[in-house]
Amino acid sequence: MLRGRSLSVTSLSGLPRWEVEELPVEDLLLFEVAWEVTNKVGGIYTVIQTKAKTTADEWGDNYFLIGPYFEHNMKTQVERCEPVNDVIRRAVDIMNKHGCQVHFGRWLIEGSPYVVLFDIGSSAWNLDRWKGDLWEACSVGIPYHDREANDMLIFGSLTAWFLKEVTDHVDGKHVIAQFHEWQAGTGLILSRARKLPIATIFTTHATLLGRYLCAANIDFYNHLDKFNIDKEAGERQIYHRYCMERASVHCAHVFTTVSEITAIEAEHMLKRKPDVVTPNGLSVKKFSAVHEFQNLHAMYKARIQDFVRGHFYGHLDFDLEKTLFLFIAGRYEFSNKGADIFLEALSRLNFLLRMHKSDVTVVVFFIMPAKTNNFNVETLKGQAVRKQLWDIAHSVKEKFGKKLYDALLRGEIPDMNNILDRDDVTIMKRAIFSTQRQSLPPVTTHNMIDDSTDPILSTIRRIGLFNSRTDRVKVILHPEFLSSTSPLLPMDYEEFVRGCHLGVFPSYYEPWGYTPAECTVMGIPSVTTNLSGFGCFMQEHVADPTAYGIYIVDRRFQSPDDSCNQLTQFLYGFCKQSRRQRIIQRNRTERLSDLLDWRYLGRYYQHARYLTLSRAFPDKFYMEPTSPPTTEGFKYPRPSSVPPSPSGSQVSSPQSSDVEDEEDEHYNEEEEAERDRLNIKSPLSLGRVPRGKKKLHGEYKN
Repeated sequence: MLRGRSLSVTSLSGLPRWEVEELPVEDLLLFEVAWEVTNKVGGIYTVIQTKAKTTADEWGDNYFLIGPYFEHNMKTQVERCEPVNDVIRRAVDIMNKHGCQVHFGRWLIEGSPYVVLFDIGSSAWNLDRWKGDLWEACSVGIPYHDREANDMLIFGSLTAWFLKEVTDHVDGKHVIAQFHEWQAGTGLILSRARKLPIATIFTTHATLLGRYLCAANIDFYNHLDKFNIDKEAGERQIYHRYCMERASVHCAHVFTTVSEITAIEAEHMLKRKPDVVTPNGLSVKKFSAVHEFQNLHAMYKARIQDFVRGHFYGHLDFDLEKTLFLFIAGRYEFSNKGADIFLEALSRLNFLLRMHKSDVTVVVFFIMPAKTNNFNVETLKGQAVRKQLWDIAHSVKEKFGKKLYDALLRGEIPDMNNILDRDDVTIMKRAIFSTQRQSLPPVTTHNMIDDSTDPILSTIRRIGLFNSRTDRVKVILHPEFLSSTSPLLPMDYEEFVRGCHLGVFPSYYEPWGYTPAECTVMGIPSVTTNLSGFGCFMQEHVADPTAYGIYIVDRRFQSPDDSCNQLTQFLYGFCKQSRRQRIIQRNRTERLSDLLDWRYLGRYYQHARYLTLSRAFPDKFYMEPTSPPTTEGFKYPRPSSVPPSPSGSQVSSPQSSDVEDEEDEHYNEEEEAERDRLNIKSPLSLGRVPRGKKKLHGEYKN
């Protein structure tokens, strides 16, 4: 049964009227089409993978994912099986008989959804004919040299063919197909051109042209209404791709995007206002022990401290118990991801901490993959020195412990001056000498291929953050994704995030932003911006985001310098928190994970599906015109207990993380947690679409 809404569905042909709760799922088939089904390229893979369990639980065997076939992905991620549904089996068999290679199975992720995978290469011989079909459908031509666009046309043509075979034998069932991004868009265009009886949804996770413009350091958001779209796309040689994306948008019954900020962008770039905003969620797992995530933070922080001990050997003159670990992670897009403003803010933070003679040290990790030769020799040496010192310390400890034990058995207090012999002292002196180094700790863990032109390293040279003893801010560039098999930092990304204190993502272009969302789910505070979908979403849902560990930098309505100053103040304020305040803030941050759970955010996808049914089959279904689910009525309030926010409970200068404020006694976590849980309300109801003339899709101003 379709659950979660009171959408009224009515038959206009005189058949009985029923509510959606009574509409059996067996009457519908749901397909999601994306290039990243079983094929990890970017964030869409995370969207589909994390949403699969919630959708599969609701739709059961009537939910299918369509994607491209890659042999290595098929072997490692998919379990082959025969389709249970007769319609799907017939469609797969027919296409295979016509020379296509269609693979069917279960994707081995949570929910185990069915997947239909098309082998692009085996159908490439149809490319010229399918180019003609696309031209007849929407007058868009694809250059022969754009291999990616040609692959997308093959993929889309196979998708449309498959959906036609399904709808030809569906026996009264209604089909919903959701297409993600322009890569899947040609399937939507061809399906609509052939008038297939399916309800279509097109979801853009970021506009194609928007990414290109922001990568060129253009003042994008202040000039949205001034761009000559055709000219900009043509100059970047992506005009045909842009046309494919725009045609997909206007052909769809329902157009959705992932955030309010991307909705504004899409309205200007693609000339259609999204019908529904469908925020991205995560599959949230709660621990049975309430504070287990705090224990994990302590455990993984200790492993990061071990790495720092080795990296800064010979210069380890700061207290690791008063050291905060910050990080930024993601694609190496220096400006789009906000690495430029982050580095500038770190320079200003370093000045503030030194000026106030703070005993707090900040170690910042940049986890952004770039071209490298291999590990930095000095970095490997640091970890080797650390392990050697650890072995020596344990060896001496064993000898010390045995002598102490023997003395106590004899009823004596050992002479501490004689408990270590001369050889032990010599070994320890040699160990101390081995930690001496003439150079500063490296700012990068790898040998960079383009060292002289690398944007991060060039900025570090300009601002002078070289990890010197006087710097209170230390910088480490790790130009590879994290892995538990790494000889340097053997940690998975999730483990590393849990061990850090703050994630910093001051992005300029971020349609959603999974990195701060993942931090939130793990109970780690983060910095985001009002130009990211995640930041806008939290502003809508949380009255005081800062109190819940979500720092939102204004990069839309103020100058870059003011944004940098705001980010600096956020970081400085975080450094001034006591250990107790950070624990309270992490508790609050983790409670926000309910907002990001697909079980909560799935309501937006439900709304889009209901809406497309009413538009695609107006003679069968309709719903009352209502706005999509809104945030009104379930906004997290500003916490009433102390400390209400970091700025509201700080002393005038940085303090030791061991100091606990007396005013923290007023903090009652159980009361706060219960109040926050009550703010996640049940889904809002949707109504009926009235009879009458409806605006045809595609009747938008171009």
